[in-house]
Amino acid sequence: QWEYQIAPCLGIEAGDMLWMSRYLLERVCEDFGVVVTFDPKPISGDWNGAGCHTNVSTEETRKAGGYAKIEEYMKRLGAPGKQEEHIAAYDPSGGNDNKRRLTGKHETASINEFSWGVANRGASVRIPRMTEKEKRGYFEDRRPASNMDPYKVTSKIMETCVLPDYEK
Repeated sequence: QWEYQIAPCLGIEAGDMLWMSRYLLERVCEDFGVVVTFDPKPISGDWNGAGCHTNVSTEETRKAGGYAKIEEYMKRLGAPGKQEEHIAAYDPSGGNDNKRRLTGKHETASINEFSWGVANRGASVRIPRMTEKEKRGYFEDRRPASNMDPYKVTSKIMETCVLPDYEK
């Protein structure tokens, strides 16, 4: 299992960068005879599997006092029906791949309920300790599966967290 990160991106660029990085990874591995899978749990067993943790910030969350906006986003993400909506969007099988991974064990949250917490690697969404300390920054949605479609995931997060501010 190997982890890598995509640099800070704006909007749809995040999806473009992830798809390009996946392509480059597959090409390099092909040259070295290594097989790549993006399956979130290619081998069954008592382990956490692989996610595509998604770091999220907006101009408002990065400003002084932005932590209040992050807390507002957490309320929106935890609203009735939102967990099911997000889980369905967070892997290409409508949530079935994540059923194998999001068990509530091994630093994963339960697929059945939304949770968030500061420095909590077992929550659906983790707030970094530095974000809490500085009262601004980003949050990490730990639910997307490693085989997620980045356009669907970023769209669903923005739809839930940011769009309600513009619909007022």
